[in-house]
Amino acid sequence: MGKIVALTYVSLDGVMDNPVWTGPYFNGDHAKYAHGQLFVADALLLGRVTYEGMSAAWPHMEESEGEFAVRMNSLPKHVVSTTLERADWNAEVVSGELAIEIREIRDRYTGDVLLYGSGELQSSLVRLGLVDELKLWIHPVVVGRGKRLFPETAPSTSWTLAGTTTFSSGAVLLDLRPERRAAQAPEA
Repeated sequence: MGKIVALTYVSLDGVMDNPVWTGPYFNGDHAKYAHGQLFVADALLLGRVTYEGMSAAWPHMEESEGEFAVRMNSLPKHVVSTTLERADWNAEVVSGELAIEIREIRDRYTGDVLLYGSGELQSSLVRLGLVDELKLWIHPVVVGRGKRLFPETAPSTSWTLAGTTTFSSGAVLLDLRPERRAAQAPEA
């Protein structure tokens, strides 16, 4: 069984959408880490908006981005959407019962299933306890406005820090695992 690994760019103030603000922090060591993550993955999991942006760009980037783009384009993709009927770019649409479908996807693979961005999908999967690893690329910038990583209505969850990576640009990656607490006996 594979793992659902969510990789998300986030600002100091928790903004995750439209990450154009990450550009100044992307450098060689950041690229090396991203390369490693992509090449151990067996598949990608995307929300519709992220899929539409990526599928419009990546198929045209093989010449400029080399083996990374080839790998990005060749991996199977699973697009969670209630509005798409079909998807191109080596993708299938996931539109059924979310928890059941994601468990089935995870069971198909032995390696990681990478979830890039896809804020609403990520929040839903965290709420359902289906994210096995959360890798937050925290960038030293305050954006001020935009979609937050977790909405105010997100349930309280606890995570264990499994590791950190500090990039020369000042960005830091937190590698987090959900705390899986054993059921406690009621107090007498």
